[in-house]
Formats: sequence, C-alpha cells, structure tokens
Amino acid sequence: MKFLEFERNGALVTLTMNQPETRNPLTGNSAVEELVEACRQIEADITIKVVILTGAGAAFSTGGDLRDMQRYSRDAIPPMPIRDEYRHGIQRLPLALYNLEVPTIAAVNGAAIGAGCDLACMCDIRIAANTAKFSESFIKVGLVPGDGGAWLLPRVVGMSKAAEMSFTGDAINAEQALACGLVSKVVSPDSLMDEARALAARIAVNPGLTLRLTKRLLREGQHVRMDTLLELSAAFQAIAHKTPEHIEAVTAFIEKRPAKFDQD
Repeated sequence: MKFLEFERNGALVTLTMNQPETRNPLTGNSAVEELVEACRQIEADITIKVVILTGAGAAFSTGGDLRDMQRYSRDAIPPMPIRDEYRHGIQRLPLALYNLEVPTIAAVNGAAIGAGCDLACMCDIRIAANTAKFSESFIKVGLVPGDGGAWLLPRVVGMSKAAEMSFTGDAINAEQALACGLVSKVVSPDSLMDEARALAARIAVNPGLTLRLTKRLLREGQHVRMDTLLELSAAFQAIAHKTPEHIEAVTAFIEKRPAKFDQD
C-alpha cells in the first residue's frame, strides 16, 4: 500500500503520510523508501521552493511500528543485523529530509510520537494544530532514539528540555510545544493546512536558488566555526550576486516596483 501522497502546486510540494488507519507509522512499511525518494525528486527539481509535510487522519506519525519490532526478539535476530536494518532503514530518513536543501514545514495535525516527533524535528519549521501532542517516547518501551532524535531534539528545544522529554518519555501538548520552541505556531485543526500553505507562499515568493543557499548556511552554521561559515557565506554570496533573481530584485527596488522572477 502506498504510504506517501505527493502533491505539486506550482513551487510548493505537499507530502501527506497516508496510512491513517495505523497512525502513519514509519517502520514496517514503505515509508522510509517513499520519503527518501520524494526528497531525491525534490532536491533535483530547482523549481520547487518549499515542502509541507503532514499526516492524514488523527495522527501526524506515531513513529515505529511496535508490532513489527516484536520480530527482533520473537525471531531471535542477533544485534548486528538489527543494527544494519536501522542504518539502511529509518536512519536514511534524517539524512535525506534534514539535509534537503529546500525549506520544509511540518504541519503537525495530531500525535507526533517517538520517531514521529523526530520526523517533525527534521523539518525547518513546525506549526501544530491545537490537538497535536509530542513525545520522545522511546524510553517508555525500553529503547533509545534510533533515528537521530538525540541529535535533532536538543537542537530544536535545547539540551535541558530534550533531556526531560527523552528521560521521562512524557507527552507535551501543542501549547507546551510552543512554549519550548518545538513549534512556532499553534492553530485550530481546521486552519492548519491553510496556515501552512500561507507560510509556504511567503517563502516561495523569494528566489529559489537563494532559498537553498540560505538553508545550507543555516545547516552548516550549526556545526562549523564562525570563520569557516564566513568563508562559505562569501562563496555563496558571490554565486547569489550573479543570479538573475538578485539582479531583478535590485533593479525592481531602484525602480520602485515589485520584483518579477522568471519562475513565479
């Protein structure tokens, strides 16, 4: 059964996880393969400027399928094959989605649990319905975050809050998520996608190449020294100065008119 719905509307792509009957799990199905392939297609298409990721039904994603995980103990699978299954399975997802050069928005419509919470953290911006909840719940089932959550979550909410969420496994509601910076906005469920599309439109009005360069700088700035980032910024700026979009934007500003980009 197909897991992911891929919808294109101009420069916007909406990815909808569409297994609501099982709360959009990320394992035990084709979720990883489909999401990674979608990221590959988006990365290769320079006309795509922004991506919205959401879930169908009552949940965003409840993460790993615990019923599927039972086979690890039931079938006496040794640790090394399990390790390789993680490395070649769900761990491909943060490498693809977090490193995607196109800006991404997670429209969290409901429960984002375990790997589902981490999936939201792989996106650049998160907005949530007021019915959403978030939980770094691995500890509740005797597991560690196997999908990169221990790297992702502290970068979103800070180490203290990440430790609290990871050590307790407790769920937080949408307002608590807003307070700790896990999401940037909370809206009613009925307006979630409208809000996400409006935000996407404000992003997509800008030059696509420069959006990708800007996102790459933000990503690199999280782990390199300032002098290294300044060197990279200078190189990216030299590229940006030569783009038709920059030239049009400056000309439009001087002529006191709206800029018109070819890809609009």
